[in-house]
Amino acid sequence: MDRDDHDRQPHPREDEHEFGEERESLWRIAFAPTIWAFHFAISYAAVSVYCFKFERMVDMGTLRLGLIAMTVVMLAAIAWIGWRAFRRWDVYDTGEFTNPEGSAEDRHQFLGHAGFLLAVVSFIGVVYDTLPLVILGTCR
Repeated sequence: MDRDDHDRQPHPREDEHEFGEERESLWRIAFAPTIWAFHFAISYAAVSVYCFKFERMVDMGTLRLGLIAMTVVMLAAIAWIGWRAFRRWDVYDTGEFTNPEGSAEDRHQFLGHAGFLLAVVSFIGVVYDTLPLVILGTCR
C-alpha cells in the first residue's frame, strides 16, 4: 500500500454523501410501519363511521370492497419497500447474514436487513387488520 493512499483524508463531500444515504435509509425503514399504521387507522375509522352513521342507508359490501382495494394497494407498496430493503441487505451477493466489521457498507446492509424485517412485520399486520373486514358481516 502506498503511503499516500494510507494518509489520504476523505473529501468533505464523501462524508456528506455517506451520511445522506444513511439518512435516506432510515426514512425508508419507517415507510412500511407507517403504511401499516395508516391502514389500521383508515380501516377502523371508516368502519366505525359507517356503523355509527350509515349502516341503515348503505350496504356494507361497498365499504368492504373499497377497503379491500385499499389493502391491496398498501400491501403492494409494503412488498415493494420490502424488496428494495432486501436488495440493500445484499445477502445473496455477500453470503453474510451478519456484518461484524461495522464498516459503512455493513451499516447499509444492516439498514436493509432491518427495513426488510419491518416490511415483513408490516405486511403481516396489514393482513391481520383486514381479517375483520372479511370475516364480519355486520356492525353488530
